[in-house]
Amino acid sequence: MTKTQSTQSTQSTQDAQDAFAASRTLVIGGTGKTGRRVADKLTALGRAVRIGSRSAEPAFDWNEPASWGPALEGVDRVYVTYYPDLSFPGAVEQIGAFATAAVAAGARRLVLLSGRGEEAAERSEDALKASGADWTIVRSAWFNQNFDESFFLEPVLAGEIALPTADAVEPFVDADDIADVVVAALSDDRHIGRTYELSGPRLLSFTDVAAELSKATGREISYVPVSNEAYRAVLRENGLPEEFTDLFTLLLDGRNAHLVDGVEEVLGRKPRDFADFAREAAARGVWDA
Repeated sequence: MTKTQSTQSTQSTQDAQDAFAASRTLVIGGTGKTGRRVADKLTALGRAVRIGSRSAEPAFDWNEPASWGPALEGVDRVYVTYYPDLSFPGAVEQIGAFATAAVAAGARRLVLLSGRGEEAAERSEDALKASGADWTIVRSAWFNQNFDESFFLEPVLAGEIALPTADAVEPFVDADDIADVVVAALSDDRHIGRTYELSGPRLLSFTDVAAELSKATGREISYVPVSNEAYRAVLRENGLPEEFTDLFTLLLDGRNAHLVDGVEEVLGRKPRDFADFAREAAARGVWDA
């Protein structure tokens, strides 16, 4: 690299940092597992943040396109998360329509949280890219925090995790690692047009997870394999979409049973291990029976 090229690169980086300093970011799902962390990290950096949720002001609702405009007003970058999942019916159309609306409103910088190995999610990725946005895709493995903030909290408290996963393995990733990658992607133009796959540092079966949770809590937590039909019934009884059962097929066919280096590529450090997450969560008392 010549001296002139080095100077231009330094100036480009400084311009991007200055733009980020003056930016306002809409964090869709800003009260969720990754969104809350992204919003907190941006706020700690002194950046303006708007939470995108139905309870925010202005409110944001994926099913109410009229709410998108007010949420996007004055925003120049967006962290996009979609509930319940990008593989659910209607996600592709909503992601595409929102991304187009965001770019038209001046929010060209879009970072999308996607899932590893989900062909349906990749169609949503393509819909976002087609908007003409300056995009970054972050494909994530399953979250560590599913066990202390979400779906699996009650089973852990009950001492029995019953799921249709057999002996499949998953490289669980920490939500704080995801948030750090997202903040980097929002703030640094070098991540534009890049797709990053994130995982933790090792593969774990749900039997392994139960053993780590038992060690961290000091009480017996077991994993019990169940059929898809049985799990669908549990979801139905609890008023949750039965389609969540279909996501377990991504585990059973082994497509994600390998590690990836997205966390280290973006952040220059190793991802957090599940055992460290479990010890810290247990110390907070979240799993006290």
